[in-house]
Amino acid sequence: MRILFTIAILLVVVTVAGAIYFRQVPMPAEVWHVEPADVTPPTTPNYVLLGGRRGPAPPRAALAATADLLEQAATAEGATRIAGDLSDGHATYVARTALMGFPDAVSIRLVPDGDATRVEIFSRSRYGQSDLGANRARVNRWIAPLAP
Repeated sequence: MRILFTIAILLVVVTVAGAIYFRQVPMPAEVWHVEPADVTPPTTPNYVLLGGRRGPAPPRAALAATADLLEQAATAEGATRIAGDLSDGHATYVARTALMGFPDAVSIRLVPDGDATRVEIFSRSRYGQSDLGANRARVNRWIAPLAP
């Protein structure tokens, strides 16, 4: 019984230490701030890339309105901007998972398309082979307010 208790305590300590580490790990802008349209898709399935032809259908909104809606979505989820500014058409955010704080980078490019704005997004996990759908769910939540 004492061994099980010791193992349980060790698991709790390792989990807490991991959560602290992943919440503090740096995400340098020079590495993570990229153009979604220029990205070569990773070999792991822990990303979502909507760019170029894969970008969402243009919403019926100007660049400034689109930038405001995306900035609000990012802020509402606690994402931190590490580079760029959506009002200039390109920004990268770090969003962290709720439980362990795993960092995900989300690069967004806004491309004027007539009276509308095309949104290109590359959301990817820094760690792991699979993100269990976290990046896709995040992108869907962030672009949902843009739907006509």
